[in-house]
Amino acid sequence: MRDASRRAPAPTPPPQTQPEPQTPVPVPAQAPSAGRGSGEPGLGRPGGGAPRSRRLPRGVWALPPVAVLALAFLYPLGLVVQQSFTPENGGGALDAYRSVFASTAFREALGTTVWLAVGATAGCLVLGFALALVIAFVPFPGARAVAKFIDVFLSFPSFLITLALLFVYGTVGMANGAWTDLTGAPEGPFRFLATPWGVLLAEITYFTPFVMRPLLAAFSQLDTAQLEVAAGLGARPARIVRRVILPEALPALAAGGSLVLVMCLNEFGIVLFTGAKGVTTLPMLVYGKAILESDYAAACVVAVVNIAVSVGLFGLYRVVGKRAGA
Repeated sequence: MRDASRRAPAPTPPPQTQPEPQTPVPVPAQAPSAGRGSGEPGLGRPGGGAPRSRRLPRGVWALPPVAVLALAFLYPLGLVVQQSFTPENGGGALDAYRSVFASTAFREALGTTVWLAVGATAGCLVLGFALALVIAFVPFPGARAVAKFIDVFLSFPSFLITLALLFVYGTVGMANGAWTDLTGAPEGPFRFLATPWGVLLAEITYFTPFVMRPLLAAFSQLDTAQLEVAAGLGARPARIVRRVILPEALPALAAGGSLVLVMCLNEFGIVLFTGAKGVTTLPMLVYGKAILESDYAAACVVAVVNIAVSVGLFGLYRVVGKRAGA
């Protein structure tokens, strides 16, 4: 009983064995790549392999266009200015300027040139804006064809439009022919084409598409949701044009108007082909002095003044356009 009552001794846990330390496996050292950390030249260094391309200074790229501009424009302009100060027939440097400025023909030509250019520009802006509005916002059959025709019209020479007006409103044009056939009168009443008003009409007819083209491009980018919201709020078409469309069109009007202003100041073909003998502009005066009178010094003086007036009015127009928000 005594042996039975004895408890069996608890089994002794086996001794825990410590893991054997693993010997690190040696990793072979990699050879340094060429150009990295070594003194040998390689592809990764600027001095080795393919050389890095050197960039040319930015001013070098401007030399070709400047050279072309100097030969095609600046050099002839310099010759004109030089001839105006050093006439071939002798005299002082400012004698040609004094003689031209004192002449009545020059003052009249200067005034005629300025008012024709300003009047034609104003007429082109008003007419071009109205026609562009109709083409862009009034749906009618053939609107896209009319817009495409404007692009073609820009390539027409100015004398072609003048000849078309002569066929209609000339002395022996269709309008006068119809009048004489109906009334039996010896001649028709339409003779305004040989007057300054005829030149103004021809310039407005020819240069209006130069205003319409940038306007149509601006109208094509206009968000129509603004127009729909304004119409939904009860705004009338005139108010929508004044408050929504016109502010968006001001940059295009400024661009087209400045272009027309400069082109009208230097227009020669329209004045010549209308046959308006009483209308003498600065380009016509240059032609008369150089070709008819062979006074090249005076012609160069008028040409210099014409360039100065063109640049001055163009700069004034741009300043006014920027202040107006264009």
